[in-house]
Amino acid sequence: MPKLADHTRASRRQVLIEAGWKCLARLGGHDLRVEDICHEAAMSKGAFYGYFPHKQAFLLALLEDEEAGVEGLMLDLELASSNAGERLRGFAGAMLRRAQEPGRVQLVADIWSGAQTDPGMHQLLVAVTAKRRERLRRWVERGSAEGELIPAPANALASLLLAFGDGLAIHARLDPEAFRWDNVGRAMDLLLSALQPA
Repeated sequence: MPKLADHTRASRRQVLIEAGWKCLARLGGHDLRVEDICHEAAMSKGAFYGYFPHKQAFLLALLEDEEAGVEGLMLDLELASSNAGERLRGFAGAMLRRAQEPGRVQLVADIWSGAQTDPGMHQLLVAVTAKRRERLRRWVERGSAEGELIPAPANALASLLLAFGDGLAIHARLDPEAFRWDNVGRAMDLLLSALQPA
């Protein structure tokens, strides 16, 4: 069998990733089967295992895909605005929208659960979280230094914003009727408004 070109391999791998998001939203992580992903992607199990040696490796790939999406979002926010308050609002709003996507909610629940017992997943989650926290911390520090935000413990505020996204996703999964998303958005806006100088 001829070897696939690198761009073709990358494209086929991404098709499996996208199929995985759809299946994860429908089935959840524990019920997610390789057969379902392959059916959704219109690929064979042999093709799947050519990219991912086991289901856990696939879940890690979904986490990496999610991280790439959030990294792109944060870079876009940096390019779109130099104002720290606008960046923080943009990040919080994006995390709020992502917390409403069933596949991403399921991934958050599965990853946080799996990180308790899987060293590889734990290590990746720690690295992803630290990277996001560091970028948010820099935004807060810069905003405080430039007078766009009141002085605030930057690392703690970054941690709160991260916990906001993951925590809401998990709470919504536990009890979808516990709160209304539009109210959560308004409440977050009020909290972030308090960071702006009077």
